[in-house]
Amino acid sequence: MIADVAPRLGWWQQTWRLVAAAALGIPVWLSTGVLLRGQAMETSSWFVTGDPLVAFGCLTALLWRRRFPFAVALTVAIASTASILATGAALLALCSISTRRRPVEIGIVGLAYVTASQFTAGFYPIQSPPGSLWLQLALPALSAGIAVAIGMAVGARRVEVRSLRDRAESAEREQTARAAQARAMERNRIAREMHDVLAHRISLVAMQAGVLDHRGDLTAEQNRVLIRGIADGSHQALEELRGVLGVLRADPGRPEPPQPTLDRVPELVAEARTSGLDVTLTTTVTGTPSDVVGRTCYRIVQEGLTNAAKHAPGAPVHIVVNGSAGDDLHVTVQNSPATATAAQPPTSGFGLLGLAERVTLAGGKLDHHPTPDNGYLLTAQLPWPNHDDRRA
Repeated sequence: MIADVAPRLGWWQQTWRLVAAAALGIPVWLSTGVLLRGQAMETSSWFVTGDPLVAFGCLTALLWRRRFPFAVALTVAIASTASILATGAALLALCSISTRRRPVEIGIVGLAYVTASQFTAGFYPIQSPPGSLWLQLALPALSAGIAVAIGMAVGARRVEVRSLRDRAESAEREQTARAAQARAMERNRIAREMHDVLAHRISLVAMQAGVLDHRGDLTAEQNRVLIRGIADGSHQALEELRGVLGVLRADPGRPEPPQPTLDRVPELVAEARTSGLDVTLTTTVTGTPSDVVGRTCYRIVQEGLTNAAKHAPGAPVHIVVNGSAGDDLHVTVQNSPATATAAQPPTSGFGLLGLAERVTLAGGKLDHHPTPDNGYLLTAQLPWPNHDDRRA
C-alpha cells in the first residue's frame, strides 16, 4: 500500500481547484437547462434552487477531501445524483481519490459516479433519442476514466517528488556526516602534527633549562652552549609553529611544505645530541621506503627522543632502524633509567596515542612498555612492500 504523500494546500491552491470544478459543471448544467425549457414548474424550481445548493454542498465537502479522502469522494459521487451542477465536484473528488492509487477505493467511487449519472435522469424528464443508452454510459465512464488517469499521474508524480526529496535529504545528511568525520580526522591530524613538531623541540628546551637550574658546577662555556641551545630550540619551535599555522591558513590549492622522511633521522639524532642527549643510532636500511613509511619512522624516533628527554634525563638512548624492500621496516628506541633528577615538564598524554594512530594508518604495529631495568622500550614494525616485484 502506497502512503498518502499529498502535500497541504494553501488557500489559493484550494480555491482555484474548487473554481475549476464548479466551472466544469456549469456547461453541463446550462445545457440541461436548455433542454428543460417548457417543463413543469416543479422541475424548473429544483433545477434553479435545489441543484445549485447540492452542488455547493459538494464543493464545500471537498474542502475535507485530504483529511477524509474516501468518505468525501464517495459522498460527493452519490450526492451528484441530485445535481447536474455537481458533476465537476464529483470528477474532482474522483481525481483526488485516484492520487492515492488504491484500486479498491478508485473502483468504488468510480462505479458510484457512473451509477449516479444514470439516476440523474430521474430528476429531469428529458426525452432521450432511441439507442442512446450506450452514450449515456459511455460519456460518464469516459469522463471518470480521464479523471482517474489524471489523478493516478498526479499521485505518481507526488511519490516521485517525495522520493527525490527524501534522497536529497538523505544525501545531505550523509554529506554532513562525512564533513563532520573529515573535520574530526583533520583535527586529529593537526593535533598529531602540532604534538610531533612542537613537543620534541620544547622537551629539549625544557631539558636544557633543567640542566642549567640543577647544575651549579658548569663552566662558562657549558652555560653558553646550553643557553644557545635553548635560544635555538625556542626559535626553531616558533618557526615550526608558524609552519603548521601557515598550512592551516593556506589556500586549498597551495601545496603543503615537504614532510620529514627517513633520510632526516640522522639530522634529528644530531640535534638531540647537541641538546645534551646521549644518543646512538644504528641503521641498516637498504633502499628507500615510501614517504608514508619514512615519515612514520621519523615520527617514531622523534617521539622516542621526546619521551626520553622528558622522563629519563641523562639516560643513554639507543636507536636501531633496519629493514629492506619486501620485508618490514623495524624501528626500536630504547632508553636506560634516568641518571639525573629534573623537574618534569607538563605532558599532553597524547604523544603515544597519536603515534599509534599514525602507525595504524601506515598498516604497522606499535609496542611500548617499561624494561626490567626501569628503562623504556618503544618498537614499531612498518610494512615495506617490494613494488619492483609486483611489476615483474
